Amino acid sequence: MIDYKNLIMDKEQIRNLYLDNKWFAYTNDFDSLIKGIKNSTDVIGAYDGELLVGLVRTISDRATVCHIQDILVLDSHKHQGIGTKLLTMIFDKYQNVRQVILITDSNDLRSNKFYKKLGMVEYKERNCIGYQVKK
Repeated sequence: MIDYKNLIMDKEQIRNLYLDNKWFAYTNDFDSLIKGIKNSTDVIGAYDGELLVGLVRTISDRATVCHIQDILVLDSHKHQGIGTKLLTMIFDKYQNVRQVILITDSNDLRSNKFYKKLGMVEYKERNCIGYQVKK
């Protein structure tokens, strides 16, 4: 049985979850990741016993926009509804917020299919385009 609750700051379990998902940009600057987690609006962990198996993290003004920054599930626990539950919790919490945003890699076909299955649409379907500062 998976338990969903506020993230327990166990740095090794957090590092393991990000490494398992091959999110090396985060693990290569782990101190910044931890700072980002601490400064996030929501950080919900999914636990199988004491093991952190999933996480969703948001940044929001709680009125007009909610940005889903991270959604991760351990590979060993995928296809068990954990990611769906984590995102549904966020969708429910922010149902009255005008924009709930998630950015992902266009070549990550599995994740893109998953987001579409949950009813999310690409920016182009809303006649929008996104930009970010080039670094």
